[in-house]
Amino acid sequence: MPLTSRFEEAVVLALRLHATQFRKGTSTPYAAHLLSVAGITLAHGGNEDEAIGALLHDAVEDQGGAPTLAEIRRRFGENVAAIVEGCTDTDVVPKPPWRARKEAYIAHVRKASPSIRLVSASDKLDNARAILADYCVLGESLWGRFKGGKEGTLWYYGELVKVFREASGGPIVDELDRVVQELHRRAAR
Repeated sequence: MPLTSRFEEAVVLALRLHATQFRKGTSTPYAAHLLSVAGITLAHGGNEDEAIGALLHDAVEDQGGAPTLAEIRRRFGENVAAIVEGCTDTDVVPKPPWRARKEAYIAHVRKASPSIRLVSASDKLDNARAILADYCVLGESLWGRFKGGKEGTLWYYGELVKVFREASGGPIVDELDRVVQELHRRAAR
């Protein structure tokens, strides 16, 4: 499936919206994450709407809430807006407590559409890979980056693997599971 100018437009919008952001605790531009999530989505059979949703999956949560979602809906259509909204943890400022947000997101993913689950799993796979890579360099100090700390972060990713496996499974969930298991193994040392 060839990508069209809509995908190019989404790349430009994602870069504009997240231009000043960096990955948590790093000097890596946040755009690297967005492009990686889109790549994972495409590599696991995603269509153009899903890939655009992957590029914009954090736009509502991090860059403007409901007005940003309305712009995404206007520019890319209802399917993309539904994916982005479905991948949004919260657009409330200040954010609700971490554990309650994560429990609500896990419950939501369990009932979400296959498109939302694909983009969410792609996002979580890229995040888990980054956490594992950074843990290998930083060790235990890594956990200070995360509101859930070590236990909460490991719990969250473990629960997501369970939910994704129950809902659909597949190679992306298998890969996420392998990364999360390796993270658990290393963190238990």
